[in-house]
Amino acid sequence: MAVIRTENLSYVYGEGTPFRKVAVDDVSIEIDEGELVGVIGHTGSGKSTLIQHFNGLLKPSSGKLFIDGEELWADKSRLRPIRFKVGLVFQYPEYQLFEETCYKDIAFGPKNMGLSDADIDRRVKETARLVGLSPEILDKSPFELSGGQKRRVAIAGVMAMEPKALILDEPTSGLDPKGREQILGLIREYHQEKKNTVMLVSHSMEDVAKHCSKILVMNSAKVFCYDTPVNVFHRSRELEEMGLSVPQITRVFNRLKAMGYDFGEDVYTVDFGRKLLLRELSGGKKMSE
Repeated sequence: MAVIRTENLSYVYGEGTPFRKVAVDDVSIEIDEGELVGVIGHTGSGKSTLIQHFNGLLKPSSGKLFIDGEELWADKSRLRPIRFKVGLVFQYPEYQLFEETCYKDIAFGPKNMGLSDADIDRRVKETARLVGLSPEILDKSPFELSGGQKRRVAIAGVMAMEPKALILDEPTSGLDPKGREQILGLIREYHQEKKNTVMLVSHSMEDVAKHCSKILVMNSAKVFCYDTPVNVFHRSRELEEMGLSVPQITRVFNRLKAMGYDFGEDVYTVDFGRKLLLRELSGGKKMSE
């Protein structure tokens, strides 16, 4: 079943002014329950505008949006409960921390949902465990923590609302390589444990290739494609023509193919590329020459 579904969704900034700009143009897409979806596209492609619709932050200029089977804007009395089904984590979410303790910050969302104290406590502690925060950190001020820990607290605050779909906009921005891997690791573990839908907006082709089961490519306000990583990166030439890079390992194997060494398969992760090379070195199927 589709957790998020759009029908001919469009959004226009500055309608009726000289600055009119179509940011999302006639997008129809279905995001199924349990998918880990990467969202990519160059700056101005419409990806950030699109995901803001999923949480109800923007109302479509035209078209329809369904969350877990309910049309988001059909009944204003249902808007609030439906919006709780989609959690959105913006870039640099640690800048939105404001409570006295990490516990209170993580509890802020569940509290606004009107949950009982017992349920809030359960969610805070369970989510803290999921993102790797020790119990003693919960009593500390978030402003005493490192940058990576602050980001974990901020992400935990959205996870604690237990949305059916969790959307993260560039969750590794500004982090060093170790911090990036830690954040991506906790997102993957969260997805594996909760089995819900996760959407990861990223400029890193390596990250979406490694972690995502589907990839949504936006280009010029439209959906260019929505498919598995292998099918998306099979169109590497088209991606590069629209200003997007492909994973470095894909470029390496494309170059090998151009030199006459065809492995017969598309490569988009380092692990898979390593396996292919080891297969050749161990006397497996020979490369065509």
